[in-house]
Amino acid sequence: MKAKPSKKRPFNINVYLRRPGVSKQILTFKKSQHLFSQGEPCTTVLYIQSGAVKLTVLNEHGKEAVIALLGAGDFLGESCISGGSPVRLATATAMAPTIALAIQKKEMLRILRGEKEFTEYFLAYMLKRNLRIEADLVDQLFNSSEKRLARALLILARYGTEGQPDPVLGKISQETLAELIGASRPRVSSLMNKFRKLGFIQYDGGLHVHSSLLNVVLHG
Repeated sequence: MKAKPSKKRPFNINVYLRRPGVSKQILTFKKSQHLFSQGEPCTTVLYIQSGAVKLTVLNEHGKEAVIALLGAGDFLGESCISGGSPVRLATATAMAPTIALAIQKKEMLRILRGEKEFTEYFLAYMLKRNLRIEADLVDQLFNSSEKRLARALLILARYGTEGQPDPVLGKISQETLAELIGASRPRVSSLMNKFRKLGFIQYDGGLHVHSSLLNVVLHG
């Protein structure tokens, strides 16, 4: 009997990045500590192993805006390999104790040129994130604040990734959520109370988001 061909294992980014052949530095950050700041030289790509990171931009008038919230499995700082700006365009701040791998620009380019599986994974990740950015724009332009908040919470909870959704964070301020979705803090407070009463979220040693919140996005 002819043996069945062995099934190829899916690429595991965490296992790959732990390989001794990949030159990287493990960095730890306390809550509220900057991973990097807007205007600094852009020399490394970071991969978040655990924790949560807020990306913010500051305009010439000193107004700060939250542009993204990232978590375990996300890359940031990849503009250093895109041929774009030589400096950081945003500030990355840890919202909880965070561990990240820092990969120097030269090493990242070497991996992308020579490691097919990693390159395919990274390109797929960037495409997926770009699609999410487009969806975020549509969300801001056309959806209600209720739908925008529900979608933001589901993204923070890593809904749709492998495994069950995780608790979002130990603490995430309503001010941050308000900035993220473009709504007032009182509006966010009112919606969070509504979601809690409907059983979509709960506070139990942290903010937990249930998959039932998806109903607000799909039918709300």
